[in-house]
Amino acid sequence: MIHAFILIILMSGDKEPSPMYFRSIDTCQYYAKRIPKIYGYVGGDIKITAYCKPIKVNPKTTLVYDH
Repeated sequence: MIHAFILIILMSGDKEPSPMYFRSIDTCQYYAKRIPKIYGYVGGDIKITAYCKPIKVNPKTTLVYDH
């Protein structure tokens, strides 16, 4: 088990993105700040919140992004 950060994305509507795990909090926060802007341009009325949460994962069974 390793410590990682999961990117939590909350959307209004039925869309639920696949979870993304990052080794670095800085990388996770980079995407958390940009995801609402990206989806906002695509969806218009969709309300989006994104944040990072620390979590323990098994790197043998979970894809963890290093960058």
